[in-house]
Order: sequence, then structure tokens, then C-alpha cells
Amino acid sequence: ADCNAVLKALQPIFQEQGMTETVHNWEDHGYLVTYIKKNGSFANLRIHPHGLVLVDLQSYNDHTKGREETDQLLNKVEERMKEFFHGNLKRVKRLPAILRGGVIDRYWPTADGRLVEYDIDEVVYDEDSPFQNIKILHSKQFGNILILSGDVNLAESDLAYTQAIMGSGKEDYTGKEVLILGGGDGGILYEIVKLKPKMVTMSNIDQMVIDGCKKYMRKTCGDVLDNLKGECYQVLIEDCIPVLKRYAKEGRMFDYVINDLTAVPISTSPEEDSTWEFLRLILDLSMKVLKQDGKYFTQGNCINLTDALTLYEEQLSRLYCPVEFSKEIVCVPSYMELY
Repeated sequence: ADCNAVLKALQPIFQEQGMTETVHNWEDHGYLVTYIKKNGSFANLRIHPHGLVLVDLQSYNDHTKGREETDQLLNKVEERMKEFFHGNLKRVKRLPAILRGGVIDRYWPTADGRLVEYDIDEVVYDEDSPFQNIKILHSKQFGNILILSGDVNLAESDLAYTQAIMGSGKEDYTGKEVLILGGGDGGILYEIVKLKPKMVTMSNIDQMVIDGCKKYMRKTCGDVLDNLKGECYQVLIEDCIPVLKRYAKEGRMFDYVINDLTAVPISTSPEEDSTWEFLRLILDLSMKVLKQDGKYFTQGNCINLTDALTLYEEQLSRLYCPVEFSKEIVCVPSYMELY
């Protein structure tokens, strides 16, 4: 590409805006041109010798007119590029503006590292507990979303997640003993209590998660978090590792263990050095309190993370007792990915 010719073709557009121009050029690496406006808005124009032209525009627009001016400038750049290349332009791609510095943070990563912009319109709850940051944000599509230390955990729209981690309607919980690890949003507890179990014990380390969810995630938890004890359930505000060890020592056994702990391990026990060590510890301890014909349910990961899923399955062959396992793929609405 003729970098100098491209620059000359685009220069008038920015000059018409009264923007100050600074040109940097390298013999083999093209041009970097900055344009600065008196109001502090600026544009970076990067022209690469192999033909890639990048335009980044940053401006402080808190009104509709400012956004319209930005769109008009980009329209002119796009039109001029099409004219200049006489139909030889392979592709033009304009990305939506990233809104920075606002009161509401709308950008959250998926499990496999893609950046997703949510339709967040309200910060409902934002507190730091002794263990993590707890946010509950409102989405127009998904309702209130629980986000723990930057990780999207569950939205009010995500019954599919709760149903999947309970066995997708294939299990009979009537008269059964159930242990839930984590589950602070109350969704699993709420759904299982409806199925007439003998007793459900839920162990969650963070009282503030429960407090936030019982107030702002009621479409998910109903009224089960209003009291820590009910007719057929109890909620322990404890680290699940000591709880599992205590039950194993007492010989207490469960028909189901459901692991709904956060993606990033939170524990008061010092014995795990990594996520995998933590997972193995939870798995081993859970097997010790699970009846011979019992079942253990947990989330896996995003289906794009094939290496992580393979590593997890390898852990299952390292347990102190042999286990069989199966997988199910579900679409969790607020995750915007298959899990």
C-alpha cells in the first residue's frame, strides 16, 4: 500500500475539524498520525504498509450531538477510503464505541476471555465482603446479575443453569439428603426445597452474598434465604472444607452433593495452593460424604475451554475411589456462551 497516498487522502477530513496534526513515519512500518481537537477529543490514524488502516477516535461525549459528530466524522473517513481505493477495499469494519469511566460498568469477560458488553442500566448492589467484591447489576434482558470479583455468576434469567446442576429434571429428590457447597444466590436451594427432600444443608462462606441475594435476587431464591433454617433445610455460614471434613469424620452421608462454588477458590483453609489442588480437595472430601449410589453435580466450564475441561476430567481419574461421570451442555442466558 502507498501509505503516503492514503494519508494525503484522509488528511483533509481531520483538518476540516480544526484538529492539530502530528505525523510519525517509519521507512518500513508506515505512519502514525494523531489529531487533537481543542475540546480534548483526539484521533489516532495508523497506516500499515501491508494495507491495514486503523482509526481510533476518543472523545468525551455526554450528549447526543457529540455522538452524532463522531459518527459523521467516521462516515466521512469510510466514504473517502471507498473512493480512494476505487472498489479495491477488501473490508471495512466499524466497532461500537466503548464507553469508559461511567458509573455503570457494562463490560465483563466470558470464561474463554472474550469481552461482552451487557445492557446494564443500574448498579443495584456493590459491596466488599471479607472474601470478595459483590456486585448485583440490573440487565434489561437478564434481570439482576450476581457478579463476584469480576466473574458473572448467575442472573435471574438463568434457571437453565440451576436446573442443569441439579440433574435437569432426571433426579428424584423426594426424601433425600442433599449437601450444597456454595450456592449463595439461593437458586439451587429454592428449587430443591420444592421437591420435598428430607434435608438440604447448604454451606456458604460469605454472609454478605446471601444478604445481597435475598434482597435483590428474589426471582432466583424466593424466600428461602430469609431464614437460615427451614422445615427441610439449613444454611451454614461456614467454609465448606471444614464442614466436609467434619461430616466425613462423623460418618454423615448424602444422596447428593452439589458443588456450586465460585470459579476462583475462596477458603479459610491454607492447604490448597492452586485451583486444581482446591478442586481435587473438594472432590475427594465430597466422595467421602457421598453414599455408594450417590451423585455429585458441578459446573464444568465454557465448552470452548477444551484444555481445561480435559484437565478436569483427568482429576476424576485421580480420586481415591473410582467414579463414573457424564456431561451435559446447556446454554446459560447471561453467560452468552454454552457451558
